[in-house]
Amino acid sequence: MRKDLNRYMNHLKDGVDKALINYLYRLDIPERLKNSMIYSVEAGGKRFRPILLLSAYDVYAKDFEKALSAACAVEFMHTYSLIHDDLPAMDDDDYRRGKPTNHRQFDEATAILAGDGLLTYCFEIILEDPLLSAEEKVKIARLLSECGGPKGMVAGQMLDMEAEKKQVNLAELEKIHALKTGELLRFSVLAGALLGGATKQQLTQLEQFAYYLGLLFQVQDDILDITGDEEKLGKPVGSDAENEKSTYPKLLGLDGAIKKKEEYLSKAKEALANADADASYLMELTTFVSSREN
Repeated sequence: MRKDLNRYMNHLKDGVDKALINYLYRLDIPERLKNSMIYSVEAGGKRFRPILLLSAYDVYAKDFEKALSAACAVEFMHTYSLIHDDLPAMDDDDYRRGKPTNHRQFDEATAILAGDGLLTYCFEIILEDPLLSAEEKVKIARLLSECGGPKGMVAGQMLDMEAEKKQVNLAELEKIHALKTGELLRFSVLAGALLGGATKQQLTQLEQFAYYLGLLFQVQDDILDITGDEEKLGKPVGSDAENEKSTYPKLLGLDGAIKKKEEYLSKAKEALANADADASYLMELTTFVSSREN
């Protein structure tokens, strides 16, 4: 089934890539700002969050076009967060996805504004989507602001910075990553399911699924920072240790981190199985997350 999953993911990715570029190229804005925004979006990436959103939608409905603006919005928000994460004031990274980071390619001020532009553009494309009802627009925009804002991803980024150069326990580490990494994955799962027409009971199970999927995604990231291939990752390995980040391997050891990963995988699949729907692709995406190489 893996070949089928790859074909499915590539199909969704192609549709998302085209939509992302269409949204960006139609902007009538200063050329340098536009080029900077396009640079980071076109740098590539797995497009995992929009693929996850469209896969959650696919469980309950089949017309992907309705969910495309939300899928692009979460990718714009994710890209903005990466641009800002890479800045000297935060992680101070020189490379992202095998290319110079935005502030290295342009400059810090332009990179900050490009991130700001992508962040705010998220909401415009949702609120202008003619395929969404007024109620759907409000629900999706509110969910995105909640997951990506000061109670969600931004809170996780703050806690992650505060955890540098000190030891945190497992509960604290899980809280950091449930927010920093997990919240945009939670948005993707819930927004896709909401637009597809999932019931309240199904959404409750999917929220539990998204929580463990976020932790699973992060623990694999931490493991890859030790065991990964720099060419496949598109960035140097060992940066977490160099920056004295709080990670699963640092806390539990590499073997302990792998064991914890298997626990998260099992819990995510259990919650998904309880969502009472044909979620075969989501189930396979979960396995993919635990075994990905970049």
